[in-house]
Amino acid sequence: MPSLCIIAQGAKTVIVGQEVYQYDASRMLVFSVALPVAAEITQAGHSEPYLALRLDLDPNKIAGLVLKVYPHGLPPVQERRAVYVTPGDMSIVNAATRLVECLALPGDAELLAPLVVDEILIRLLRSPIGVRAAQMGFAESSVHRVAKAISWLRDNFSQPMKVEELAGLVHMSVSSFHEHFKSVTSMSPLHYQKVLRLQEARRLMLSNMTDASTASRLVGYLSASQFSRDYGRLFGSAPTKDVARLRQETQLSV
Repeated sequence: MPSLCIIAQGAKTVIVGQEVYQYDASRMLVFSVALPVAAEITQAGHSEPYLALRLDLDPNKIAGLVLKVYPHGLPPVQERRAVYVTPGDMSIVNAATRLVECLALPGDAELLAPLVVDEILIRLLRSPIGVRAAQMGFAESSVHRVAKAISWLRDNFSQPMKVEELAGLVHMSVSSFHEHFKSVTSMSPLHYQKVLRLQEARRLMLSNMTDASTASRLVGYLSASQFSRDYGRLFGSAPTKDVARLRQETQLSV
């Protein structure tokens, strides 16, 4: 889901495909679509723990507010991306702080929090990346169409997928769909599906104690050897070895 990420304390690195994004309290991160990402907290400590807020962005709400913020229409947008890093905006940070304070009080959470969320969205739309953020709210925008395709992929990642059918779902030609999908996500549709499958397989093995062969089958792989090769390319080691390392690290951190 589209989201705004604000760090109050600490720093984080997010990897999307081949793209690497770094942000901290001086920068904000905006996801225009849902993505399979690798993330690492790069700055945190016992005296200053990592503190952050993620606010999910409602495309329908954005669409309504765009008409108020841009009453004469949106300027043309050349750049299409899934992730934007922008300098921290204290007006947005202050509103986010008030939102957190509202959530601590039932009456404020019900009555005032929605108004603060609107304020954050309006300030985001008026920011340097506002025109790009506005694309999330338009059904005919390439970002919105890619988001629709992503939603289908996330719900059906274990099923066989044909790019031609996915392009038809969002009413785009195959070539145009492929171009826009890769422009937004930094991945092809097939690679995006593969990453979703591998991340889910990793979760199954780590959380549910599922063996690699079963996990690969559950996420849609027909070949265990292909699963092992793809897994090693994405995570750096074979499934069994990788999961054993993660379990050991988890035990050491407890």
